[in-house]
Amino acid sequence: MPNRTATNRLGITVSKKLGGAVVRNRVKRLIRESYRLHEDIIVKGYDIVIVARKRIIETDYKGISSALVHLLKKLSLMVK
Repeated sequence: MPNRTATNRLGITVSKKLGGAVVRNRVKRLIRESYRLHEDIIVKGYDIVIVARKRIIETDYKGISSALVHLLKKLSLMVK
């Protein structure tokens, strides 16, 4: 959603159903890092909320990063 500011805000939600605190924090760290590395090519001025699903537990960093890029392109939020 547009947020009327010049920056993006990122929200990440990981349910307790996915696992314990260690698993949930790992998932959030991987998502946050993927976003951080692509931040310069993401359109500014949006609130982005990511809801982690069960399959993310078996996914490595490369898979998470490619999924994030795919979704941002699908939403037309990528500059390139």
